[in-house]
Amino acid sequence: MKPFVIGVAGGSGSGKTTVINHIRRGVSDEQIVFLEHDAYYRDLVHLPFEERAKNNFDHPSSLETELLIRHIEALLEGYSVEVPIYDFANHIRKKETRKITPHEVILIDGILIFSEKELRDLMDLKLFVDTDDDVRLLRRLKRDIGERQRTVESVLNQYERFVRPMHLEFVEPSKRYADIIIPHGGENHVAIDMVNTLVRNKIGLANGFQ
Repeated sequence: MKPFVIGVAGGSGSGKTTVINHIRRGVSDEQIVFLEHDAYYRDLVHLPFEERAKNNFDHPSSLETELLIRHIEALLEGYSVEVPIYDFANHIRKKETRKITPHEVILIDGILIFSEKELRDLMDLKLFVDTDDDVRLLRRLKRDIGERQRTVESVLNQYERFVRPMHLEFVEPSKRYADIIIPHGGENHVAIDMVNTLVRNKIGLANGFQ
């Protein structure tokens, strides 16, 4: 059976991870595989660290989306792929990779995944998580300081210079391509339950269950 491809987009800090975790818990680990667009940031190892830190990581050109597309196409054809592992503290790719094998559901996460038509066209279901700007900023601060070893000053500077302008230029307009818009992110249990029911039905019908 052809895998069912789900894309989850939304601004940085919108609550995509919470929505994704709900979807993943709705099916077994043997049925679903998870791909993060963030893993496909281009390797900046050829640049000094100071230059890497100045890169606009919220622009589509910062991501090797063409490789993600090839990986999804390979998974759809039944082949395994080696997914990059990105070091967010140093803005480089690690030498090791993560092997992904084909599953019934392919779940894709990223703020910019709907802005690329070729990638968008591979998705059977497109979800956009919509959350207020101030909530998203607070969540980004907590994440980048706690998980990515950034300072408050660097996070706020990046938000002002890159995150907010790129959100307005690329992320927010891509919302029009969504099949379902989920306001309030992981707090919207009605929408998440509806999505989980849809996914389970798709898998069950494909396997001949009613």
